[in-house]
Amino acid sequence: MARKWLHKENRGKTAGTGEESGGTASARRVAGAQGRMSRWPRRVRAVSATLAAAVALAAAAGLAGEPAAARSHHAHAAGAVTAAVETSGLPREAVDTLHLIAAGGPYPYSKDGVVFGNFERLLPRERRGYYHEYTVPTPRARNRGARRIVCGGPPRRIDNCYYSDDHYASFKRIVE
Repeated sequence: MARKWLHKENRGKTAGTGEESGGTASARRVAGAQGRMSRWPRRVRAVSATLAAAVALAAAAGLAGEPAAARSHHAHAAGAVTAAVETSGLPREAVDTLHLIAAGGPYPYSKDGVVFGNFERLLPRERRGYYHEYTVPTPRARNRGARRIVCGGPPRRIDNCYYSDDHYASFKRIVE
């Protein structure tokens, strides 16, 4: 198929020949994106211009490319442990889980001891594989529940552990 010229006076003519080749339908196809854009309703063009302006403002403010939830976590990137809790202030099941961690198991759940990714970035940043998670049984729960203990360092070490009762939304550092 011969290429069409985009000059106004040559629309609809085959390139290099000067012959008519298709009339107005060909001219519309040749007009490209600009021609298609001009056929859009005025409201659509106005909305796209407004959206482009909003994206430019967001980029200038440094907010582009991240959802709001991700931005709120960056404030806690260095670690957002809300408080400290003594072992005496933990639920009985959490204290039992700490004893199991110190003993090296056996753990009641197959997922206990797996690597905790710290994707929420609420704990202090460490290399991948540093943190391990353990389930704290929830009474009358049919599943693992939301309570967890996350410990950093080698297995059986409980001096760098954190307690979460809301499935990693917040952490409290466990102190002896």
